[in-house]
Formats: sequence, structure tokens, C-alpha cells
Amino acid sequence: MGHQNFEECIRACVACAEACEHCGDACIGHADMADCVRTCRDCSELCWACSGFMARGSKLAAEVCRACARACELCAEECGKHQHEHCRRCAEACRRCADECRKMAA
Repeated sequence: MGHQNFEECIRACVACAEACEHCGDACIGHADMADCVRTCRDCSELCWACSGFMARGSKLAAEVCRACARACELCAEECGKHQHEHCRRCAEACRRCADECRKMAA
């Protein structure tokens, strides 16, 4: 399967990774935000990896997308606990990415 079949999911993964990078960085230095930083980092790493697997049409893309969707769900849950604007934007990007990854993996 060519990467054209994954373009919407790739875009969602890249947008989510960027939002997670921003959110995690904004939360560094706040002792009460350690879980947010960790989940953002995990999610970002999986989103970047997932976009690469899809872009090259890897046979493992669906499996990586399932893991990415789970990471996005956890990150959306964590970021959803906070009132910061960057956390709100991150949670939204994570929810969208999780939806796209679940569709792709199905």
C-alpha cells in the first residue's frame, strides 16, 4: 500500500507530534506536570515513528498505528486534566490522531 493511502493519518500524526512537543516543553520545570511531560514525550515519539512507517508503506504500519492510538488516548486523558491552552490543544490533536490511527489500523 502506498503512502497516499495514509496521508490523512500521516498529517494527523505530524500535527499531534508537534502539539505534544510544544506541550511537553511548556510543562517542563513544573513539578506538578511531570506526568504530562512524560505522556507528551511518549506520544510524540510514537507519532513521529508512525508517520514514518506509513510514509514508507511498511507492513508494520497498522500495528504501529494501534500503539500510537493508545499513546494518543493516554496523552489526551492526561492533558485533558489541565487548564493550560497548550494542554487543551495537545489533547485535541491527540484525540484526532487516535481516531485517524484507529481507522488506518482497522
